[in-house]
Amino acid sequence: MIKVTNIYKRFKQFEALKGVSLEVSKGEVVAIIGPSGSGKSTFLRCLNRLEIIDQGTIEIEGDTLASTDPEGRVQYANETQARLICRKMGMVFQQFNLFPHLTVLQNVVEAPMTVKGVKYAEILPVAKELLRKVGLEDKMENYPSRLSGGQKQRVAIARALAMKPDIMLFDEPTSALDPELTGEVLKAMRQLAEEHMTMIVVTHEMGFAREVANRVVFMDKGEVIEEGSPKEIFDQPSQQRTQSFLNAVAK
Repeated sequence: MIKVTNIYKRFKQFEALKGVSLEVSKGEVVAIIGPSGSGKSTFLRCLNRLEIIDQGTIEIEGDTLASTDPEGRVQYANETQARLICRKMGMVFQQFNLFPHLTVLQNVVEAPMTVKGVKYAEILPVAKELLRKVGLEDKMENYPSRLSGGQKQRVAIARALAMKPDIMLFDEPTSALDPELTGEVLKAMRQLAEEHMTMIVVTHEMGFAREVANRVVFMDKGEVIEEGSPKEIFDQPSQQRTQSFLNAVAK
């Protein structure tokens, strides 16, 4: 589903990603963990062109979004093709990014209608079912200002799913939430995992990574330090940097 090869990303003199490679198979849940500033969110944003890479290759479901020519220049797919490729991925951010002037229901139907040209009558039952799925069917007519953080994030998940993506990207989806609200968002994500949605989850929720992910990737200072099954990473990490990070998180 995703094949990323040797990507680099710089912000002026700062090298945020240093040759990161990763492959994700259909139905796989990959959790990316690591300290703040390790490049996790930047990596996710490179996948759907929110950040432009400086080197490397990004392939989504066999289509090349970006590649590097023999002279070292990055070539992106043309605008039309790039949009079609990126449309295969839904993204949920740390901050919910809901439209404050739209109701919950309007937030969910907006993108399919505007981007895909889906008729309201067609998307309405889909949106209602998605809101039911995330436990918010009774909040359809509410505006975001009347929702808790956990409810807003679940609306954001429903909104991303309304575009019918093949892949879901989550960028620290619970980091802006109070601890008691985190569980309801993780529950919605667990349900997606049980339905075999292909997911990459940047997270600081070690319990979620251990229980739900098929594979855990540890990043630090712009590099993938190691990856493996949750048992391998959490119980028997092979790298000292991974061990140190997990020890610090456990305290």
